[in-house]
Amino acid sequence: MSTTRFRPSRRLRPVCAALVLLAAVAGCSSTGGLRAEQARDRAAAAAGAAVTTPRWKVAMVTHAGAGDAFWDTVRKGAEQAAAKDNITFLYSNDAQTQNQVQLVQAAIDQKVDGLLVTLAKGDALGDVLGKAKAAGIPVITINSGQEYSARFGALTHIGQDETTAGQAAGAELAARGRRNVLCVIHEQGNVGQEQRCSGAQSKAAGSFQVLYVDGVNMPDARAAISAKLQADQGIDTVLTLSGPMAATGLQAVQDARRTVELDTFDLGTQVVAGLKSGSVGFAVDQQPYLQGYEGVDLLWLYRSNLDMLGGGKPVLTGPQILTRDDADALAEYVARGTR
Repeated sequence: MSTTRFRPSRRLRPVCAALVLLAAVAGCSSTGGLRAEQARDRAAAAAGAAVTTPRWKVAMVTHAGAGDAFWDTVRKGAEQAAAKDNITFLYSNDAQTQNQVQLVQAAIDQKVDGLLVTLAKGDALGDVLGKAKAAGIPVITINSGQEYSARFGALTHIGQDETTAGQAAGAELAARGRRNVLCVIHEQGNVGQEQRCSGAQSKAAGSFQVLYVDGVNMPDARAAISAKLQADQGIDTVLTLSGPMAATGLQAVQDARRTVELDTFDLGTQVVAGLKSGSVGFAVDQQPYLQGYEGVDLLWLYRSNLDMLGGGKPVLTGPQILTRDDADALAEYVARGTR
């Protein structure tokens, strides 16, 4: 049985070509929007994003004061996760609680796709986070306010448990033979700072005192710590609760002309230098970069796949006890702003 292949005549060839073109156009008309969207997604990925999900918008609102390098590290982690996840990242901060509430409301008004919030003053943000929930905006709390997180409808909390971190510091103080500790709280009313000192006191050996200073006014804080050291010659250790306050504490120790060990929570360039030189005994690190990075990344996971870590419990980023043995390795990462 023979077969004959059909070959269109020269007169029919333009007609066939037109039909083929028409079919191609018809195919593009049904999928063109999808293909264009995929092309945009590929362009976004090529520009730095590692995913092809929509361009969502995430806001972070913190209680950070001006010039605190700790929050620069949190923000850097969030920005790097946002770049990877094809997210527009918005950051705002204010140390005044009422102003922070207004910043959260502004993020809600912008109809963001996700919200990261710190709860240093606890109940003060309850009402505005209720508005976020009513607007359908998923919320994750970070850094502070773990005990308020679930109550205010947050998906989870990312940070360190401050009582646990304080207990780790207290145990380290006891192991180092520190017998008379002065714990410096630089923001009165900050729940997390109170928990750090209380946790440390529960595990420390010997005498334990708390001193309140104004962390916004470092010269006054320095003078207050120095005066306390001069007035109480039995104090052998100052425990500060942040990297910048550690630097101020070191100055106060020098002013008092006392042989006193300084230990601290959180890192910073001067803290790592102090660990290396021995002027700082140890630092309790909560890994702020992780708090920002995981906060953004978890909101992306929730938006894209309804995933969430923690199982109803906080996602812990600390504590880590860091000493002189860790100083050399830490220096590189602190210098680039990720530790």
